[in-house]
Amino acid sequence: MDPDDTFKREQGGAFLPKFDANGLLTAVVVDAETREVLMVAFMDSEALAKTRASGLAHFHSRSRGRLWMKGETSGHVLRVTEIRVDCDQDALVLVCSPAGPACHTGAVSCFYRKLDGDLLIRRDN
Repeated sequence: MDPDDTFKREQGGAFLPKFDANGLLTAVVVDAETREVLMVAFMDSEALAKTRASGLAHFHSRSRGRLWMKGETSGHVLRVTEIRVDCDQDALVLVCSPAGPACHTGAVSCFYRKLDGDLLIRRDN
């Protein structure tokens, strides 16, 4: 990449997402009210475009190899209130208002356990 492009991406005002070799960006989802990290997923250009157009979080499922909207079967959609972009535009933070649990296990957050030594302990909050 030419230094001018790096400068534009890191210092400029244009949105120039930098997808990885698989065409993906990392997306960290946080709760708009509590700021708790709810989940981490991946977005391709289609998921990013659908999210921006609809205001509902869409992702690329690496295991299914397809686009999916969070909550498409459960109804637990994520309404995006803000998209934050990191310094080199290869990761996003989606600030969302969740309509139910974010985790497929039914937990509020996918990060419902913490590491204690070699054991995973369920968090109370």
